Amino acid sequence: MSARGRKGKGEAAAAPAREETGAATTSPEGSLTVPGNVAAAPRTLPLPLVPRAVFFTKGCGVHRQRLQSFELALRRAGIAPLNLVRVSSIFPPGAVVVSRERGLQRLQPGEITFVVMSQCETDEPNRLMACSVGLATPADPAAFGYLSEHHAYGQTSKKAGDYAEDLAATMLASTLGIEFDPDKDYDQRREIYRMSGRIVRTRSIAQSAEGDKDGRWTTVLTAAVLLF
Repeated sequence: MSARGRKGKGEAAAAPAREETGAATTSPEGSLTVPGNVAAAPRTLPLPLVPRAVFFTKGCGVHRQRLQSFELALRRAGIAPLNLVRVSSIFPPGAVVVSRERGLQRLQPGEITFVVMSQCETDEPNRLMACSVGLATPADPAAFGYLSEHHAYGQTSKKAGDYAEDLAATMLASTLGIEFDPDKDYDQRREIYRMSGRIVRTRSIAQSAEGDKDGRWTTVLTAAVLLF
């Protein structure tokens, strides 16, 4: 996996990891804020590093500078104060999905945070673009699921979301040995997956935008943020 900091700039069996005392609070917009005079309690990461929860977030930023538009998108997503490390696409066995608000409450400014993230950017006026992250989880809580990233130009958020969800479900189905025709559309294959009884849930998050009419950089991003 490769590290990417701000200047280069994410209902199953197990219960969510416990809340940490002294963690950062969230602003009314759902972004991280620096805690006041309360010192964060030391935290020991579990070994091996297997996330126990995940939350989904998205954002869009517009600025004349490319990097600043990305920063603004991260702020809208609530994850700008974090040191982000992009990882690949396994949803751990027993992990749970929590809300964005609850997830942000468990993170501190400056924390090294693992994300599955997709982004897309343009400085072409009115150019349509979208990005998305999809999730497919198996019925067996002891088995792992898949997260998938997707970005494209000329797609709406619905199309991008369906595509990422399709990617995740197809990867999981092939891992589980479910037989399907890859040439059939996703709605048909989704029924096959669900009828097999081995894929219990699929979902996605997507963000789309049109390029700024004045030619400023526009960036969209979506992320699955992993929590320990």
